[in-house]
Amino acid sequence: MNAAAADPRRWKALAILGVAYLMVVLDISIVNVALPSIQTDLGFKPEDLQWVISAYALTFGGFLLLGGRAGDLLGRRRLFMVGLALFAIFSLLAGLSASAGMLIAARALQGAAGAVLSPSVFSITMVTFDEGAERNKALGILGAIAGSGAAIGVLLGGVLTEYIGWEWIFFVNVPIGVAALLLVPRLVRESRAQGMERHFDSLGAVTITAGLMLLVYALTQANNAGWASAQTIGLLLASAALHVAFVGVEMRSRSPLVPLRFFRRRTPTGANVIGFGLGTMVFGMFFLLSLYMQQVLGFSALETGVGYLAVALTAIVASGLAQALVTKAGVKPVLAVGMILLAGGLLYFTQISVDGSYAADLLPGFILVGVGLGFAFVPVSIAALAGVPPIEAGLASGLINTSQQIGGALGVAILTTVSTTRTEGLLADGVDPATAFTEGFSLAFWVGVAFAAASFLATLVALRRDELQAVPAGAPVG
Repeated sequence: MNAAAADPRRWKALAILGVAYLMVVLDISIVNVALPSIQTDLGFKPEDLQWVISAYALTFGGFLLLGGRAGDLLGRRRLFMVGLALFAIFSLLAGLSASAGMLIAARALQGAAGAVLSPSVFSITMVTFDEGAERNKALGILGAIAGSGAAIGVLLGGVLTEYIGWEWIFFVNVPIGVAALLLVPRLVRESRAQGMERHFDSLGAVTITAGLMLLVYALTQANNAGWASAQTIGLLLASAALHVAFVGVEMRSRSPLVPLRFFRRRTPTGANVIGFGLGTMVFGMFFLLSLYMQQVLGFSALETGVGYLAVALTAIVASGLAQALVTKAGVKPVLAVGMILLAGGLLYFTQISVDGSYAADLLPGFILVGVGLGFAFVPVSIAALAGVPPIEAGLASGLINTSQQIGGALGVAILTTVSTTRTEGLLADGVDPATAFTEGFSLAFWVGVAFAAASFLATLVALRRDELQAVPAGAPVG
């Protein structure tokens, strides 16, 4: 009897897993709309504001692989519950923050808790549903959550910030987390990988996370310190050294965080490259568009959140359509179309204007991006797990999430640095602030287009059709 048939509660279990995963996904984007309010209340410097997002994304991405392995060894349901409880606690601390430093610290802890929780969502799904139509449908649902979650987050963030206060974008996680904790023991089975060595590569996780944090810090501070300054060069060299050290640790570890043999699988490796590109585009885009709508167009937090409704609804519909198309057309064509649409949306945003309007400057781009998100996240989630054995479920699911989170953190840092450098240069030349901001955002979106183009090429080159045959011919996914 297969796992799916032996577990009649599998779809109810997926519902609980999906709610928890949505909570983690939302907490990346839900803060975007609240950033101006947070900046005012807690006294953030403009160049430090992006750390509200990056602190979360870096610890999330840096410790995801360790969280995935811990779940495989110690029990996936157990680690899921631990991560869920910690996520609720640190969300409470974030909402109670009285200073910029306290909020950044709480966000970093939130990310670490998400790194414990998130991999178990995918690995539990992998062992609960048999490979084929049902598993792909389940993974498609999680992919739809990932694709639409960012847009839903900015919408919800606008409503909560406008009517209750920015603190509630964090407080809302507490009752959701408690309710999920009560239901998990009843609906989710415990599972763990058999035959794995009981060893944790903590040094690898710390090394890569520290290296990424130094890289993001170097990028965000380079405009003030100078790109050729001793500080910037020193930080970049230190980051590079930590990345090299991480590879050395992985090569020598008896139980590496990322076994280098995993990358012999071309399709999952390609999916992670594409996932990295997706993160850079999506995180950076929502960060900058939220600032454009509020700082240039004068939208309130609520108006900004409602403005993203077009993206959220389009992404949800597109995700459902993508699940069906993946079976009929294949993962690769659907993903390629998604990348083209995302590139088109970002290209449209390069023409934003100081005296622009929602209908002319944003809505068409939002529609393109919404469809692109649905057509990208669903197939890339399937491709990342194509042909991966159950014993490596935690590794594979952690790796694709890691790629997206790290890409997101670096994307926000890179696009923010490009935008800030351009803006400050124009301000120094006497250009008015609204025009300077807009020109900075526009240039940053061109960088986003470049990331989209690179991800499209990776889709064409890296994904192999023979490795994407996990779905039986004619089996429905959506």
